[in-house]
Amino acid sequence: MSRNVHPAGQLHADMLTEGATSAPPVDLNALEGGIWSATAERVGGAISVGGVDLRTLVREHGSPAYVLDETDFRARSRAHREAFAGFDVYYAGKAFLSTTVARWLAEDGLSLDVCTLGELAIARRAGFPAERIALHGNNKSVAELSAALDEGVGRIVVDSFVEIDRLAKLAADKGAQPSVLLRASVGVEAHTHEFIATAHEDQKFGFAIATGEALEAVRRVLASAPLRLVGLHSHIGSQIFDTDAYELAAQRLVRLALRVRDQHDLTIQELGMGGGLGIAYVPGDDPPATEEFATALRTIVTRECEANGLPVPRLSVEPGRAIAGPAMCTVYEVGTVKPVRIGSAGVRTYVSVDGGMSDNIRTALYGAEHSCAVANRASESPPVLARVVGKHCESGDIVVRDVYLPGDVAPGDLVAVPGTGAYCRAMASNYNQVPRPPIVAAREGRSRVVVRRETMDDLLRLDVGADDTDREAKE
Repeated sequence: MSRNVHPAGQLHADMLTEGATSAPPVDLNALEGGIWSATAERVGGAISVGGVDLRTLVREHGSPAYVLDETDFRARSRAHREAFAGFDVYYAGKAFLSTTVARWLAEDGLSLDVCTLGELAIARRAGFPAERIALHGNNKSVAELSAALDEGVGRIVVDSFVEIDRLAKLAADKGAQPSVLLRASVGVEAHTHEFIATAHEDQKFGFAIATGEALEAVRRVLASAPLRLVGLHSHIGSQIFDTDAYELAAQRLVRLALRVRDQHDLTIQELGMGGGLGIAYVPGDDPPATEEFATALRTIVTRECEANGLPVPRLSVEPGRAIAGPAMCTVYEVGTVKPVRIGSAGVRTYVSVDGGMSDNIRTALYGAEHSCAVANRASESPPVLARVVGKHCESGDIVVRDVYLPGDVAPGDLVAVPGTGAYCRAMASNYNQVPRPPIVAAREGRSRVVVRRETMDDLLRLDVGADDTDREAKE
């Protein structure tokens, strides 16, 4: 037999293994607090968000659709502003950004972290104050840096020696003096997925402290007259549930600040601790409360500064997932239900929906977990072990890998997946030429589209060959 071809076998690709999932929940109709947005509830059996019945929402706006709980999103924004009083709270636009969201953030007193020209353009189109914007990114182009200088963004987080030279030249040409923070790799491995851990040395972000790169970067920034070094920055990863890694990161940033003071007679004014606080996606996830996290971070940095004889700098954090994640769910319509028997191991029910990895790549990309529930009705049917999958031509097109759903789930039912506000629409694609879903905000019994559904015309508009075909057809 060829080494490259082998029989799949009944349990290939982890289809069903003993102990693969927990016992069924006591009540399949219950919406577990902390996973769903604040206003999500069952009314007459159906799920409503922001006082809007998801059945009505789908009739008006179609499916799939991202449903944004405006009340929940804005409450989380304000909770972060209040819990981190005295900090600069930069919402991480990469989690999810639109002009509507940018306006909410501006009104609620937050700052904004962007990392591309596109995110900056959305922020400015929304009228977001430039002085409250920070620009991140490991490979900022000349166009992005130039736009940041022209717009007068408040902070630029520099990430490489090339960027220091590039920014210094642009600033000199424009007569600008940008305030910069230097991103340091602190050598801390947060216990998260490899693809979302960002502070160990073997990755693309920042200047390593351990190798001396960070101090060399400080020297080069200080030698570049147009640049104003105001702080140090670190981001250790995403979906983190405790403060241990932040404590170690703070220790190393503060010690770097001490060396900067001793070698250059410069007191670091700002310390950016990044974001990364996790949220609950499935039962059992237990992230700390915002207030608890803020208190711990403030205590950690204050203690480290006092121990090293440094004044406590102004602190900043960058919540993204912690604000946007729980505030949105995605509602789909079931197309097919397919029970698959796996020998003596049992049966898994494949529930196919009208979206998939084009609107939520997280499960396929790094094995993320999600919950879901039938949204259009309550059911007393016994639970079945299900896998909610999409419509794309990939066996890895999985939305929810393992979940118990009512045994009578059927084509035409609606299922809703909570916790899809962060990194779902932001990373959505047109795989298989599927238009991306709309974002529909719900509040006090009313819904409104804040990002419209893509159409086939939108897809074809980018295909310049389609214009030739249309012209030939008319001739």
